[in-house]
Amino acid sequence: MEKSKKNILVIDIGGSNVKILATGAAERIKIPSGADFKPEEMVELVKENAAQWEYDMITMGFPGVVKENRIVSEPVNLGEGWNTFDFQAAFNCPIKFINDAAMQALGSYEGKKLLFLGLGTGLGTAMVIHDTIIPIEGGHLPFKKKTFEEYVGKEYLTKSGSKRWEKNVLKMVEYFRAAFRPDDILLGGGNSKLLTNIPEGCRLGTNENAFKGGFKFWEEDFKL
Repeated sequence: MEKSKKNILVIDIGGSNVKILATGAAERIKIPSGADFKPEEMVELVKENAAQWEYDMITMGFPGVVKENRIVSEPVNLGEGWNTFDFQAAFNCPIKFINDAAMQALGSYEGKKLLFLGLGTGLGTAMVIHDTIIPIEGGHLPFKKKTFEEYVGKEYLTKSGSKRWEKNVLKMVEYFRAAFRPDDILLGGGNSKLLTNIPEGCRLGTNENAFKGGFKFWEEDFKL
C-alpha cells in the first residue's frame, strides 16, 4: 500500500441504521439506530464494528444541519446530544462532517446541476452545482397541512400505504423541479426502490453513492 493513500472511514448516520465502510473494505456494515440512539452509543458501536479496518480519517454523514465542519442541530429521528458531542476526541482522528443527503448527492454527482431527494426515515435534500455542495432542509418546507417530510417519510408510508405515499413523492418532485430547475434529479434513500413510476428526468440512486460521496469528500476539492 502506498504511503500517500488515505484510509477513510465513512459513517452514514440514518434514523433506522448507521452504515459504515472503510477504504478497501469489501462490504459495508449496518448498525441499528432509532429514535433514542445517542452519539455515545454510535461511537462505541462504530469502533467495535470497524475494529478490523484501518482508517486515519473519518467522513460523517449526519441527518441534520452541518455548518463549518460542525453539527449545529439535533437530529429529528435520533436521540439527543449530537450537537455538543466531541466526535474528534472520541475517535481520536480528523473528521469531516457533512449532511447525509449532501454526502449521497456528492457520490451521485455526474457534472450536471444535480438535485438529490432522499426517501428514507425522513426526506433528505441537497444539490451539487459546479463542484459546490448545497445542503437544503427541503423536507421541512410546508406541504398540504404539514411539511414534505410528513407526507413522504417512512411513518407516512407505513400508515397510509405505498400508493398514497408515491402520489405525494411524485407531487414533491414536481414542486422541487419547478423551484430549483435541476438538470439531473436523483431519487435516493432506502425507500426509493419502492417507486413504481420514475418521473422523467429522474434516476434512482443507491446507498452505495453515500459512501462514494464520503470518500470523495476527502479525496477531491469540493466546496460546502
